[in-house]
Amino acid sequence: MELGKILIIGTGSWATAVAKIVMMKNGSMLWYFRRPEVIEQFKVTHHNPRYLSSVKFDTDNIKFFTDINAAVEEANTIVFACPSPYLRSHCDQITVPMRGKLVISVIKGLVAPENQLISDYLKEKFFLEDNQIASLSGPSHAEEVAYERLTYLTVGCKDLDVAHMIAEGFSNYFVHTSTSRDIQGIQYAGVLKNIYALASGICSGLKYGDNFQAVLLSNAIREMKRFINSVVPMEGRHVSESVYTGDLLVTAYSNFSRNHTFGTMIGRGYSVKTAQLEMDMVAEGYFGTKCIKEINQVYQIPIPIVDTVYNILYKRMSPYVEIQLLSNQLN
Repeated sequence: MELGKILIIGTGSWATAVAKIVMMKNGSMLWYFRRPEVIEQFKVTHHNPRYLSSVKFDTDNIKFFTDINAAVEEANTIVFACPSPYLRSHCDQITVPMRGKLVISVIKGLVAPENQLISDYLKEKFFLEDNQIASLSGPSHAEEVAYERLTYLTVGCKDLDVAHMIAEGFSNYFVHTSTSRDIQGIQYAGVLKNIYALASGICSGLKYGDNFQAVLLSNAIREMKRFINSVVPMEGRHVSESVYTGDLLVTAYSNFSRNHTFGTMIGRGYSVKTAQLEMDMVAEGYFGTKCIKEINQVYQIPIPIVDTVYNILYKRMSPYVEIQLLSNQLN
């Protein structure tokens, strides 16, 4: 198996950042866009018309598609880089077989309403083997990739030989890659860290200081470890590694974090709908909160931070009151 022709499905900021990485390493790629007029704008301006406009592309070496099946048929490697709420609609359009193809998810979310991991959903949908599916994750804001700031990514795959091949294909002078067999734990961490970033943002909006934020995130790390180790037990997992804790920290603290921004708006008194309308990008943590809450109905793991965010977002409880109650459970 080899990477061959790489197709990206997704047109947002992270998809664009991943496209930059692919182009730097391979020099060419395939890219699926739903709207042909956006492709025309792209070809004229040589950048994504809506996201990361500072990133210039040699569009002569990008083969654009508006037919998702034609794109998938030509590709050897398919990278799913769309927000999780849109994944099903893309996949439902795909009718060509995935036999012999490599599928990589860079999505940090779950598939509702089944609350499936992206890798599990794609395996089931397209009859994939373990060595055909991988997850690419880690502390990585699209904007920092655009600026070529040093970034560390981890490839999760049950087959480490495949993981190493992908890691080599997605590395360059500013992107360092490592590998892991923990494809499931990595994905759950990617969902949870968005929820904790929302919590951090809510606290920022309520004017809680750095002292409290440090305690909140220390508890979040322990909560993440407790949840992942209960839902997908695995020997040798170290949640202190960057793909788990590093991703949590960068999402909770960075000005580039859309989840932190969304949470801050909620803490300042915005309704969920108003905050969503004001943001031009999807805050995955909003959707992930409901998914994790529903998964935990089976496991009954103590996850008070997730419970608090859920009460604020879905039960419309007062952020001020809920964070006050949460603060009494932290240590």
